[in-house]
Amino acid sequence: MKVLYAIQGTGNGHLSRARDIIPLLQKQRLALDILVSGTQADIKIPHPVKYQMNGWSFIFGKKGGVDVWRTYLKTNSSRLQREVKSVPVGDYDLIINDFEPVSAWACKLRHKPCVSLSHQAAVLSKKAPKPKKSDPLGRLILKKYAPTTKQFGLHFKEYEPYIHTPIIRQEIRNTTRTKGQHYTVYLPSYSDEKLLNVLSEIKTVQWEVFSKHARTNFFQNNITVRRINNEAFVQSMATSRGILCGAGFETPAEALHMGKKLMVIPMKSQYEQQCNAAALKDMGAPIIKSLKMKHLNKIKSWIETDSIKEVYYPDITESIIDQLLQETVIGTSH
Repeated sequence: MKVLYAIQGTGNGHLSRARDIIPLLQKQRLALDILVSGTQADIKIPHPVKYQMNGWSFIFGKKGGVDVWRTYLKTNSSRLQREVKSVPVGDYDLIINDFEPVSAWACKLRHKPCVSLSHQAAVLSKKAPKPKKSDPLGRLILKKYAPTTKQFGLHFKEYEPYIHTPIIRQEIRNTTRTKGQHYTVYLPSYSDEKLLNVLSEIKTVQWEVFSKHARTNFFQNNITVRRINNEAFVQSMATSRGILCGAGFETPAEALHMGKKLMVIPMKSQYEQQCNAAALKDMGAPIIKSLKMKHLNKIKSWIETDSIKEVYYPDITESIIDQLLQETVIGTSH
């Protein structure tokens, strides 16, 4: 069976998850090809990528949200249309899609089934937590960005039968965890200057900031700023006292699984992260709206408490892949 696995390359979570999924697909002795689209990832997958596309990437800003103008300038609609037309989806028996727009739209335009294995598929569930403030446009974008015909969702909890708990990478599961003195920070939509300005106000804490914007590693008082490196980031999280991060999916899930103290700042005007923040709040994780001086006391209070919301996520990745392949072959749906 010929299978195309299409992965979103904006951010690092999708590719991190793919590092565990690809070997399991290869184990099934499938004829597997990989497609990656997007320009904002900082990590690579150790597997050959047959199709590398520009796709439709959201560009991280420096003020806590998406840089709408740079995203617009980077989005070349005619190139995107050419990429959609160029993907030979008809050559494949199965297309597995992790929120990847080029292959999803290629399938939609050619009436080809496309199976979603993604967090976004779960976020759209009516039973998944939503923010108090509605965002019809944000929900519409999430729904139309990478349309699929069948969904296997991933979320912090199993809100519906087709939703599974997070895929925790083996390198996270196998990492020795200790409770150190530093706090790991990953807030890619904020500038280094903003992070330094706010975090330097809490002088009793050692901060390890992983930056999407820094060109080199550097130190400033009680703050270490490092370029994003997967191995260094995993090690920093595993030996941290707590993790301050955006309301993405993978990093908060890994923090919960490792039993690390977690505080989350969702990106502004990013519907998926607002939904994630709502889910994490229900689970007891503290949420702040933005990285501003007015929220400094909330960060200090979080540091002073030792309350941890540890969640054990079983290793079910292989069973998810088995179920996906079985249901796809049989043609059943949830």
